[in-house]
Amino acid sequence: MTLDAVLARIDADLPQATDRLLDLLRIPSISTDPAFEGDCDTAADWLVADLQSLGVKAEKRPTPGHPMVVGHVEGDGPHLLFYGHYDVQPVDPLDLWDRDPFDPEIQDTDAGKVIRGRGSSDDKGQLMTFVEACRAWKAEHGTLPCRITFFFEGEEESGSPSLVPFMQENAEELKSDLALICDTGLFESRVPAIVTMLRGLLGEEITVTAPDKDLHSGMYGGIAMNPIRVLSRVLASLHDDTGRITVPGFYDGVPELPDNIRQQWQGLAFDHAKLLGDVDLSVPAGEVDRTPIEMIWSRPTCEINGIWGGYTGAGFKTVLPSKVQAKVSFRLVGDQDPLVIRESFRQMVRDAMPPDCEVEFHGHGAGSASITETTDPAFEQARTALSDEWNIPAAYVGCGGSIPIAGHFQDILGTTPMLVGFGKDDDQIHSPNEKYDLESFHKGIRSWARILDALT
Repeated sequence: MTLDAVLARIDADLPQATDRLLDLLRIPSISTDPAFEGDCDTAADWLVADLQSLGVKAEKRPTPGHPMVVGHVEGDGPHLLFYGHYDVQPVDPLDLWDRDPFDPEIQDTDAGKVIRGRGSSDDKGQLMTFVEACRAWKAEHGTLPCRITFFFEGEEESGSPSLVPFMQENAEELKSDLALICDTGLFESRVPAIVTMLRGLLGEEITVTAPDKDLHSGMYGGIAMNPIRVLSRVLASLHDDTGRITVPGFYDGVPELPDNIRQQWQGLAFDHAKLLGDVDLSVPAGEVDRTPIEMIWSRPTCEINGIWGGYTGAGFKTVLPSKVQAKVSFRLVGDQDPLVIRESFRQMVRDAMPPDCEVEFHGHGAGSASITETTDPAFEQARTALSDEWNIPAAYVGCGGSIPIAGHFQDILGTTPMLVGFGKDDDQIHSPNEKYDLESFHKGIRSWARILDALT
């Protein structure tokens, strides 16, 4: 039995594979909203049943939050673990969707056919590329090619509060030779890539309170402290005029990019003008002495993700609000310590509070950056397999996003992570009208089949 037979099976069964993905996409597994707790449970049940249909010993495992799905297949050769997450982002604002986000469909677009719906790219579609590759392999060979552990999480989009304790408690069960992660994308939407550098992530929610109730700005304006004014000043001070972040000690542990990596990245001919132009922007807004590709792959950031307070409805209300809130996130690199940065940031904000103002904080996750060495022969084997499928040399790249699980595999399990994904820059993940190219789904399945063949 040859790899060609598996690839032919994948091609023939693509309609059925797509239908299965559509079924999974119909489940509104929004992990951050308690109203969808039952739906997250349903998604976990769906995956357990699907894995069991492949002969995988799969089960739903409880956590204090949403359940994990864990499945095992015994076999010879390397022990591979595949990780994905079945939870999705909220869909707000709903009025910007062209259709119900949980009524997915295949659509024809100018760029080809796409699978439209929440979670289609992040991460249900990507997760199912590996499952479908295993399905085709099992159909042709009768067994899977090696020992495989399936590990699916239901809280990735809400900070993964249950993940680390679960991994610590089940470390021996989850240890493997290689951890495969499919939650990334193609470089510039066309070049297959293995991500070897990820930024960490730290989230903070700030609440500043001044008066004990909303006030009439005519009766109190000028004499009463306005918390919007206070918080706006704090947020504006987080960057200097050169784009550097002003949190004390923030750059401790930030490495300079090695010359060999810099040269490799230059060879990718990254087109930042197109990346910005696609979202109607033109000028890089990061540190002025850094290249655009450094800004998104190897430099840390501080971003204000939301700010609200006072009256924001239609019309006008001359109110002086009691409180104002903001969400701030940091992308981290190198050896930056998220917990040290959290305390430094909080102290900076406390020091900026004038009399009559109180500030409260609520943390949202704290994950360090991760770097993967590619000395293991499996990386070059996988890179060759990707190159063969996509007919273009695959690249080792960085990623501006944060996937904390990669670092957890290294730190908790001592397992090397390999990040391979097939998303595109315009998939609109976390945004209305999320999509996943049908070609990416199809070639993603074929790619995993090739990788399994190469590694075993």
